[in-house]
Amino acid sequence: MKDTELAASFAIAQAKKRNRSEVGTDELLLGCLQVISRFGVVQMGSWTFDLEELGVDWLDDPEISEVKVAYSQAAVDLFDRAARIAAADGSSTIRVAHLLAGFAVENEGLMGDLKRSHGITNASWRVAVARTWSARFGKDTSVSQEDGSESGSLGDYLTPEEAAEALSIHVQTLRAYVRSGKLPALRLAGERAIRIRRTDLKTVLEPLVPQT
Repeated sequence: MKDTELAASFAIAQAKKRNRSEVGTDELLLGCLQVISRFGVVQMGSWTFDLEELGVDWLDDPEISEVKVAYSQAAVDLFDRAARIAAADGSSTIRVAHLLAGFAVENEGLMGDLKRSHGITNASWRVAVARTWSARFGKDTSVSQEDGSESGSLGDYLTPEEAAEALSIHVQTLRAYVRSGKLPALRLAGERAIRIRRTDLKTVLEPLVPQT
């Protein structure tokens, strides 16, 4: 699962918890912050955001659903802005960093509250997002303009969904391999998300023995 998809899943969960019929920018911002949080805390520049203080149960897993949800017009505008930021960043894929950078011009809702309470300006927010992303991933998650693939060593680690697709099996089957120990997996520090080395996929492949 891409980080933007994970953020959207968190945002959908927040919208449901708030009995909202649409996913708005507040829920989307909370989803992005949850993705980059560790132990429910986000450190960006000189600011610290506690997800619990923002009403988020950071131990909850997002609901992965195929059901399409409605986004508010403001959220749609934010995605459009993030796409332009991604293009300017030389990326063919929208990442959570691009969504967060897109919030720099927001002055209403949760983002407006954070700006006023923490003295955040448009420029200082963009600087904090850029520095946080560089410190978190460095250059390993840069996206090639030619093929959109991740460069560097992080490209060798797959989400369960990506690993299942590579093996042409259902993701629940793959998760069963992980639980049984048949397929090695790694857990992201301080988070529930797991990653699987691309080279480890061969451990669930067995030679076909001809029947006699």
